[in-house]
Amino acid sequence: MNLMLPKLQPEASLDVNNVYHGNSIDLIKRVKSQSVHLILSDIPYGIGMEDWDVLHENTNAAFLGSSPAQKTAGAIFKKRGKPINGWSEADRAIPRQYQEWCSQWTGDWYRVLKPGANVFIFAGRRLSHRCVCAMEDVGFSLKDSLAWIRPRAPHRVQRLSIVYDRRGDLSSAKDWDGWRVGNLRPIFEPILWFTKPYKIGTTIADNALKHGVGAYNEKALLRYMKEPENILRIGMEKNESGLHPTQKAVRLMQALIEMTTREKHLVLDPFMGSGSTLVAAQNLGRRYMGFEANYDYVEICRSRLTGDLFSY
Repeated sequence: MNLMLPKLQPEASLDVNNVYHGNSIDLIKRVKSQSVHLILSDIPYGIGMEDWDVLHENTNAAFLGSSPAQKTAGAIFKKRGKPINGWSEADRAIPRQYQEWCSQWTGDWYRVLKPGANVFIFAGRRLSHRCVCAMEDVGFSLKDSLAWIRPRAPHRVQRLSIVYDRRGDLSSAKDWDGWRVGNLRPIFEPILWFTKPYKIGTTIADNALKHGVGAYNEKALLRYMKEPENILRIGMEKNESGLHPTQKAVRLMQALIEMTTREKHLVLDPFMGSGSTLVAAQNLGRRYMGFEANYDYVEICRSRLTGDLFSY
C-alpha cells in the first residue's frame, strides 16, 4: 500500500489505495471508467460554513461577515450566512449556481461507477434538491433519502422579543414573546442514496453476479443498527471528532460501505476531508481512493491511514 502523495503525470490514471491532493473536478477525470463500486462523500453543502464551502459568484461583502451576537455565540456561529430569501438577485442565484457546480462533476461520477453501483452523498438540507437535479440530469436514479441523526446539534436562535427590547419597543417585545428568528434544532442531515442504472433487460440479481453491486447487505447493516431503517443513529466514538469542521463518524461510513460493497471493492471519496470514508474502507478490507483540495487535511488523512494518528 502506497500512502506517499504521488507526483501526477499528465493524463496518468490514478492508483488505488492512495490519497490525492488537488481539485476533485480535475482528478475524477483520471479515474478509469466503470472501475468504482461505491462513491461515498460528504460534499460541500454550499452554505458558506468556511471559504471552501462558498460555491457561487456572489461578492456581497456581508457574506461570511459577523455580527456582535455571532462573535459571542461560539465558533460554529462566527460567520454569517444568508437569509433564505436573500438580500439581492445575486443572493437568490446561489441555489442555481450550486447546481451548476454539482454539474461539473456528476457526469464523471456516472462514468467511473460500475453499472448498478451506489452513491451516498451527505448534502445540506437547504440545497440538497439541487444536487439531486444535477445527479438525475446525467442519468442517476435517486433510490432514497436517508436521515443521519446527529449526536450533537448546536442550536442558538435569537428571540424576537430581544430585538424589540433593544429598539425600545416594549409593546412589540411583549406581543411577540416566545417567537424566534432562525430554524428549528438541526438534528438530522440528509444522505442522498443514488444508483447508476444497470443494463436494460437484466435484473439486479444478474448485475450482482456480473459487477458485484446493485443489492444491499441487510445482515451487515444490522451490525450497526437494530432495524434496517432509513434513519441512522450512529455517532462519534469518544475522542474521534475535532479533525475537520464537518467530520463524520467512521462507524457511520463503515455501515454504508459494508451495506453496499464486498471486500476488495473500490470505494471513492472525491471530497474526502480528513478521510473518515477512507479509514472506514481500509478497516473493512476495501480498496480506496480519495481527493482533497486542502493539503493539511490530506496529511491528516494520510496519518490516519498509516496509524500515525489514531482513528476508529
